[in-house]
Amino acid sequence: MEKQIPYEKLSKKEKRKIDASRRSTWGELNPVTRKPENSKAYNRRRAQNWKRELPDSGPSFCNIRPVLAH
Repeated sequence: MEKQIPYEKLSKKEKRKIDASRRSTWGELNPVTRKPENSKAYNRRRAQNWKRELPDSGPSFCNIRPVLAH
């Protein structure tokens, strides 16, 4: 017959064995709580999307200098 030792007085190794035997798996269920993303919070990825939404209008005319005839 084994001696009954209080849990608090067990060694760290023995406590780990007991804890591991008492644990069970969640199976298919994921215990992480999920909540919807805050739509008002700043999101870097969404902030950069406006650049991608601009239509590609071909060459830009801002960089072309007018040629002056002398």
